[in-house]
Amino acid sequence: MSGNRGVVYLGPGKVEVQNIPYPKMQDPQGKQIDHGVILRVVSTNICGSDQHMVRGRTTAPAGLVLGHEITGEVVEIGRGVETMKIGDLVSVPFNVACGHCRTCKEQHTGVCLTVNPARAGGAYGYVDMGGWVGGQAEYVLVPYADFNLLRLPNRDAAMEKIRDLTCLSDILPTGYHGAVTAGVGPGSTVYIAGAGPVGLAAAASARLLGAAVVIIGDVNPTRLAHAKAQGFEIADLSKDTPLHEQIADLLGEPEVDCAVDAVGFEARGHGHSGSQHEAPATVLNSLMGVVRVAGKIGIPGLYVTEDPGAVDDAAKHGALSIRFGLGWAKSHSFHTGQTPVMKYNRQLMQAIMWDRIKIADIVGVEVITLDDAPKGYGEFDAGVPKKFVIDPHSLFRAA
Repeated sequence: MSGNRGVVYLGPGKVEVQNIPYPKMQDPQGKQIDHGVILRVVSTNICGSDQHMVRGRTTAPAGLVLGHEITGEVVEIGRGVETMKIGDLVSVPFNVACGHCRTCKEQHTGVCLTVNPARAGGAYGYVDMGGWVGGQAEYVLVPYADFNLLRLPNRDAAMEKIRDLTCLSDILPTGYHGAVTAGVGPGSTVYIAGAGPVGLAAAASARLLGAAVVIIGDVNPTRLAHAKAQGFEIADLSKDTPLHEQIADLLGEPEVDCAVDAVGFEARGHGHSGSQHEAPATVLNSLMGVVRVAGKIGIPGLYVTEDPGAVDDAAKHGALSIRFGLGWAKSHSFHTGQTPVMKYNRQLMQAIMWDRIKIADIVGVEVITLDDAPKGYGEFDAGVPKKFVIDPHSLFRAA
């Protein structure tokens, strides 16, 4: 049996690389399973959703092993696994899904009914998502392997593009889901709220889907500069110029066809003074203001039911002051919830392998060691325009 190390949440603002148990073929309740595999982790990414926990903005317990964005090599196989073999290089959807329940069969794998006793939906290394151990580690267990895993064909070719393929586990499908549910198509004008990795992935996805123009809004000048360098239009929300006026300056009209919320509940207000203060409903309200009548809004940004650090009592329980009447009056469509990664990851893998999308460059992938993970969390929290990818076994260098 090998050893194992992983990134452990200790409390608000604190993570540490610790020795953790090597995975067993057991579910979080200790029941033996025969449908799982154990992976040697090839890459595992730091996600903005992880940051919500590390900031203390969820009810995540100390001792949680973090990490839900995983690419790995199969090193052990349960006796019930039929389609995987030792040595396979695989992408792991962040959703833990059984493949048997009604929602899984309907491709709603983000809300599997069986993998989490507390609620619908499971994920690795995340609060209230079933207790599955996270993958910011050297080794990790993946259950229901035949259903969950996406094998990456041609290992050598895949390793040449591993900086891009590591984004298949979450942020690229999540950005793509945001764009698809917003109704992006050929010739669309699109506004993306948030210039972090998911916002950039949504923008790249909108471009892939044929959008005519993609505008990204943020209050962080460094992230906006990176977005501009990737060929996207930008809206600087730290300025006092209202968003609709900035859009009008670009498009000749103050509205867009559709929009994506890639920010979520830790949003900041607009303008020089507002951008310093949290305003959890501001993104959704601003999107309703700038999306045309009968337009759609995709909402892959995270919203939670419990937020101990919220600005008011209502927001602590996920109750936000949303101008729903405006959205109703404009016949807007809203689509929320976790991305069903499996719905998109195979097609997006092909887009990467055939050079249809250069997602690593667009989101600013920077590869770090497992020991550097705490530093990566600190820099990401400071707002650098990077997507930190952990390489636990130094396999990127070998590739």
